Amino acid sequence: MNNLLDPAILFFALGALAGAIKSNLEIPAPISRFLSLYLLMALGLKGGFALAQSGLTVQVASGLACALTLAVVVPVIALQFLRRLVGPYDAAALAATYGSVSAVTFVTAVQFLETRGLPYGGHMAAAMALMESPAIILAVLFANTVRQREPALAVGAAVLAAPAGAGLSMRKVLHESFTDGAQLLLLGAMLVGLLTGESGRAAMQPFSGDLFKGMLAFFLLDMGLLTARNLPKVRGQSPWLLAYAVLAPLLHALLALGLAFAVGLPLGDTILLMVLAASASYIAVPAVLRHAIPQANPSLYFGLSLGLTFPFNILLGIPLYAALASWALT
Repeated sequence: MNNLLDPAILFFALGALAGAIKSNLEIPAPISRFLSLYLLMALGLKGGFALAQSGLTVQVASGLACALTLAVVVPVIALQFLRRLVGPYDAAALAATYGSVSAVTFVTAVQFLETRGLPYGGHMAAAMALMESPAIILAVLFANTVRQREPALAVGAAVLAAPAGAGLSMRKVLHESFTDGAQLLLLGAMLVGLLTGESGRAAMQPFSGDLFKGMLAFFLLDMGLLTARNLPKVRGQSPWLLAYAVLAPLLHALLALGLAFAVGLPLGDTILLMVLAASASYIAVPAVLRHAIPQANPSLYFGLSLGLTFPFNILLGIPLYAALASWALT
């Protein structure tokens, strides 16, 4: 309940309400883009400052190893399950979406921890960056394998209607995955924070500290509007897919909890790892998939991740994962 009374979460609910009643409230796209970049930059700085204070330790290495393991295991499991529900291209796209991560969900979880005074490792921002690309690469490899096995007639109209980017080379996919501007900004800001340390923290406090909560609330207002306007895309979908959009994050979070427990991660890092495993990408992954797997239905993977999984994690998932981690580690 305390999470639902957080100002940032209430602004998300306000945005969702405004979108549901078809209000003309709207955040201009350039402002939304600025808010997104601000949050990533501030998060990277916070992570870098914390990492400069703690240094590179076994705990840091363990956290990053867990993140990379989840980034591979989650999409592989998802693909094997989803192939039973949808076609191979849609299964690959959904596995990439749910195997990758949501930066906004992660930022909200960081704010959740800070509000409650729970410490966490700054390296978890690097863990988020590590977890974004493997699912995309695995999904594109699977889709390319399907294309090679299918006779030309079997893909028929889907291939003929595919945009010029269809069959995007793996080299191009790798380039887009690892040179994404958001990732570069996050990692670059973290490097700046690591190099400048305590003096940098003091200099940037008004920017990366004092403004952070308000900027997050403003951005979640925009995300609430976007969520409400994408909910119609999930209508008519299979009940199994709707259930997957809610239950899969829970299962992925439990998998992360098991890994964190096995390697002895502290509570704050465990919660963030669970949130990362439970989140689904609705920005970076769809941007790549539109070109790399044009045969997949964007309304399916975008609608489920943004219309169901994102609001579930923001409103209920984060406090639930925190409660589970507290119960398991204490």
